[in-house]
Amino acid sequence: MMLSKFKRGKHQQQLCCLPKLPQAIDDIQTLYCPKIFRSTLLALIAQATQRIYLIALYFEQDEAGQSILAALYQAKKQRPELKICLLVDWHRAQRGRIGDVAVNTNADWYCQMAEKNAGTAVPIYGVAVNTREALGVLHLKGSIIDDSVIYSGASINDVYLYQHDKYRYDRYQLIKNPALAAVMLAYIEQQVLNTGAVQRLDRRDRPKNSDIKSETRQFRLKLRDVGYQFANDANNEELAVTPLVGLGKKNPLNNAIHALMCSTEQHLIICTPYFNLPTLLMRNITYLLRKGKQVEIIVGDKTANDFYIPENQPFKMIGTLPYLYEINLRRFFRRLQRYVDIGQLIIRLWKDGDNSYHLKGIWVDDTWQLITGNNLNPRAWHLDLENAILIHDPQRQMQEQRTKELLSIRRHTRVLTHYLELDSLQQYPIKVRKLIRRIRRIHIDRLINRIL
Repeated sequence: MMLSKFKRGKHQQQLCCLPKLPQAIDDIQTLYCPKIFRSTLLALIAQATQRIYLIALYFEQDEAGQSILAALYQAKKQRPELKICLLVDWHRAQRGRIGDVAVNTNADWYCQMAEKNAGTAVPIYGVAVNTREALGVLHLKGSIIDDSVIYSGASINDVYLYQHDKYRYDRYQLIKNPALAAVMLAYIEQQVLNTGAVQRLDRRDRPKNSDIKSETRQFRLKLRDVGYQFANDANNEELAVTPLVGLGKKNPLNNAIHALMCSTEQHLIICTPYFNLPTLLMRNITYLLRKGKQVEIIVGDKTANDFYIPENQPFKMIGTLPYLYEINLRRFFRRLQRYVDIGQLIIRLWKDGDNSYHLKGIWVDDTWQLITGNNLNPRAWHLDLENAILIHDPQRQMQEQRTKELLSIRRHTRVLTHYLELDSLQQYPIKVRKLIRRIRRIHIDRLINRIL
């Protein structure tokens, strides 16, 4: 017992020693649905007076994407002094959706819009985190508009912004904090934009992947060694935020996630869309359960996964992923069934019609919460450029917002009581069964879990 207290104290001390920025409670606002996120984003763009830096994995050429890009061009025309910049993943912007042919890509659309609005500069940059998309992407979140950061794991397209009849559920926070905005902006300007691995996508003469291969490798090496730079300006008795960024296994964000979980005194809540936790995090959960802590995991049903393909549609290999994630969950559930039986481990499955689930986050003891785009999977742990904002709330000033957000998330969940409630391999569609068996025979299931 003394040893476990010592370990917990060590991790708590690690969190307390992180540099922090003070945060006024009136200037942090949780948004509870994608439509509010979309309207808030459009309002912030229309009201901006200094700068707009939008950052997303991708910015899609559909109705929602067009409305956001049109709003940016309009804001620039009305206020030419505005500094506007979009950052997306270099590789993702120059291909179609997985399984589709790359015809009229998002990058082609960016060029068309730049030509249509000649004389009005809204630069769109592609960030090459690695030489191939499968080996790492830009997964930074947190768009900076004037002195505010609007943080979400969502990209920009119809389903993320609930443009029509379907939505992809995420988390959405609006944080007004000049110091936080300045720290995140400095990282973008000094560490990301200032490199040959970041190129304009809204130009026809953009380089090929092979042309920037050397710069991309150098950029990736640099990213492993740099983070957000700022001085500690808050104490451990006040509401405060800590921005974190990292690439590679032993980075500050991964270290903070590990310390956050291990510092749990009473209860831990985790949201992830893809149940494929790194080995270290799986061990953390087992450790907490053995020490009598309560752990709640909220994960999407396989049919709420963004890779899920209904049985009445043509099957593609990528459609196997939701089943692989469910196999992971079932195996985990079966091993820890005894903790479910006594109510110590709670597993919730999210499903709301044909909508999909993209939530990530960690809550610890009503005192800490992590807002992040990190999927808490091996890919995020090793390959992608990830960030997060860690909120320390020792006075529990965010209790009302935290409770409301968790109620909103749990609204479309059901609590599982036994691992047999999850489908087994024998119950999967025949094409899925055959493919999974083939994958297992040639031993590439572990590789798939690592990179997808």
